[in-house]
Amino acid sequence: MFTPKIGIDLGTCNSVVFVPKKGLVLNEPSVVAVSLSENKILAVGLEAKEMTGRTPDTIRVYRPLKDGVIAEYRITEAMLRHFINKVLGKHHLFKPELMVGVPAGITSTERRAVIEAGIAAGARAVYVAKEPILAAIGAGIPINSCSGHMIVDIGGGTAEVAVISLGGIVNAGSVRSAGDKIDEAIADYIKKKYNLSIGSQTAEEVKMKIGTALKDNDEKIMEVTGRDLILGLPRTVKVSSNEICDASQDILNEIIQNIKQVLWATPAELSADIMDKGMIVSGGGALLRNIDGLISQETGVPCFIAETPLLCVAKGTGVVLENLETYKKSIMSKR
Repeated sequence: MFTPKIGIDLGTCNSVVFVPKKGLVLNEPSVVAVSLSENKILAVGLEAKEMTGRTPDTIRVYRPLKDGVIAEYRITEAMLRHFINKVLGKHHLFKPELMVGVPAGITSTERRAVIEAGIAAGARAVYVAKEPILAAIGAGIPINSCSGHMIVDIGGGTAEVAVISLGGIVNAGSVRSAGDKIDEAIADYIKKKYNLSIGSQTAEEVKMKIGTALKDNDEKIMEVTGRDLILGLPRTVKVSSNEICDASQDILNEIIQNIKQVLWATPAELSADIMDKGMIVSGGGALLRNIDGLISQETGVPCFIAETPLLCVAKGTGVVLENLETYKKSIMSKR
């Protein structure tokens, strides 16, 4: 019997959907807009994200995932249903099998919530796999070889570090400080320094355009508009990339500490392999300028950015779905 297979990187900021043989079919923000009066979903993804901070009382915009796990069960279920319908068409005959990437530090309750949401959204079976393993597969790392590989997956809600050998995670660390926290830190910095209140979308835009992990001699400048906290009127200020570097330093230090702890707990043989090959950075956080330079400067280990870092986990789900037998032991659970 024909069973469609769909791989989903269910991220705090973005959800990426991958279908074997078709490749990447969807990359949308993990945002859902709901009409409170009619209790129905108005928009999912990009359309819903554009409504953030601009809605009347009757519409609420949700980000159903927090720190990489489900915070709003019903909304997540609706979002998964939207993805399935978008990929297979509204009146599909066969229920798909889903492969969903979840943080390595997830609890059994959180894992069960993902499986149940997938089944309720119309899946026939749901496989749950740890994101560092999927990111490593998607980045082209041969995870079944007997040498050690290190992956740093910096997403919106979590930053995860894992040492992988022989198809499994030897040791891993996870901190719930990542892209979202950097956005908050940028907004707080601008609020304190310039008495200007900016929204989360503006903070994210600043991070993406001029954000950097290491200070530059050649500074980039960007104009930022927000609401003056004293006068209550709109005002524009100029912000430099080095200021954004200062603002995000605490969050980046937490991620670096996490990497150091995992390296410290890694067996000597595998440490030698990692030093030899370097570590790979994936996830949306890998797009922050000079993040590889900062990590290698702080740890003394070479560091490389994966090709298309944002899509590594989704690509990994696709590879695993096409070769389920090979990767069975690296995959967590099925229902």
